[in-house]
Amino acid sequence: MPRKSRMFGTSPERVFAVLADGWTYASWVVGASHIRDVDDGWPAAGTRIHHQVGPWPLHVKDTTWVHAVVPGRMLELHARAWPLGEAMVRLDLEPVNGATRVTLTYDLIAGVGRFVPHLVQSVLLGPRSTEMLSRLNDIAVRRRVGGQVMA
Repeated sequence: MPRKSRMFGTSPERVFAVLADGWTYASWVVGASHIRDVDDGWPAAGTRIHHQVGPWPLHVKDTTWVHAVVPGRMLELHARAWPLGEAMVRLDLEPVNGATRVTLTYDLIAGVGRFVPHLVQSVLLGPRSTEMLSRLNDIAVRRRVGGQVMA
């Protein structure tokens, strides 16, 4: 399965705080253009983010829901963007000497993407994954709450 990792200069708790704020989803997920709603209790298993994918006026309204979660350590999402397809997306957060290794893994499970070999998926999704990790890192490291950078 396509997989990318990046070291973040902050704690797993700070990274997970961004993931746990569903309203930030379109800020770090490449292709997500607007968040319409976030279920109460996000990111508990089964809760959803209602989003739009793509540019206006060609955007697609769909949802992403939490398949599994270990707070502070892992978030596995079932992402939909029909008619393009569906993917299981997993983010693993591993503490490493005061920093965090974030690993992003994809598995295209429905739609045309499921027929694409994993090696080709890695090549096609690699730049997108790199950009998503870069955006997530920027938010986690520099996010401010009440005018102060989160500690």
